[in-house]
Amino acid sequence: MPPKPTLPLLVGRKPVLEALESGTTIEKIFLLRTATGPEINAIKLRAREYNIPISQVPVEKLDYMTKSQHQGIVAWTSLLQYIDLQAGISYVVEKGETPLFLLLDGITDVRNVGAIARSALCCGAQGIILPTSHAASLTEEAIKTSAGALRKILLCRTPSVQQAMDVLRLNGIQILGTQMKGSVPVYESNLTIPTVVVMGAEDTGISKDVLKRADQLIRIPMVANFDSLNVSVAAGMILYEALRQRVLNP
Repeated sequence: MPPKPTLPLLVGRKPVLEALESGTTIEKIFLLRTATGPEINAIKLRAREYNIPISQVPVEKLDYMTKSQHQGIVAWTSLLQYIDLQAGISYVVEKGETPLFLLLDGITDVRNVGAIARSALCCGAQGIILPTSHAASLTEEAIKTSAGALRKILLCRTPSVQQAMDVLRLNGIQILGTQMKGSVPVYESNLTIPTVVVMGAEDTGISKDVLKRADQLIRIPMVANFDSLNVSVAAGMILYEALRQRVLNP
C-alpha cells in the first residue's frame, strides 16, 4: 500500500461541509462512489464553486485513510492557499507586471511540481495554474521540493485546462504549448509579452486541445537524439529564456 497522506484530514460529512462553508482551503476530497444525500450534494456544489478536486473512490480507500467513521467522505486540508485564475491575472497586471504563468497539463508528480515552482519563482514567473483534474496534490513533499517556493508564488486552481485557456485568451495572454517537435525554438518565441507556457506530462505530453489552440508550439533544441528532458528541467530552461529576454537582455 502507498504511504498515508501528509496533509491534515477532515473526516465525515458535517466536518467537511462546515470546513467548506467556513472558507477552509481544501486540497482534495475523497468521496465514496455510492455516497448520496443532501450533505453530499452540498459538498459537491461547494467543491465545484471553489475548484476543489473530488476523487470517487471505493470504501477500501477511505478505510485505509482513516479508522474513524468517515460516512463516505474524507478531505485533505491544504497547506497552501489558492486563488482564482482571473483574480491572479488581475493582481499581476495591477502591479504593473507583464504576466508570465505556467499551466501544468496532466503533471501528477509532486516532486516535478515542486521543482517547477522553484524555477518559476527564481525566473520571475508570477503564477502556476493547476487544473483540478489529473493534477498533483500539493503535499509536504511538494513544498519541500520547491524549497518553499510554493508558498511564495500564485497558485491558481481552475476546473480544466480548457477553461484556463478561455480565461487566458480573454485577458490577451499568448498560449505557448511545449512539444519535442514544436515548430518554434524557444529562443525565437517572444516571451516578453503576456505569456502562459503549458507544460505536459512526460509520458503523454500536452493535451490535444492545447495542441489545437496554442498560439505557438515551442521546443527546446537538443543535440542528442534522446526521448525528452525531465519536465521540471525543461520548464527551468524555458523560464530562464523568459528571464533572459525580459530582464537580462531586454
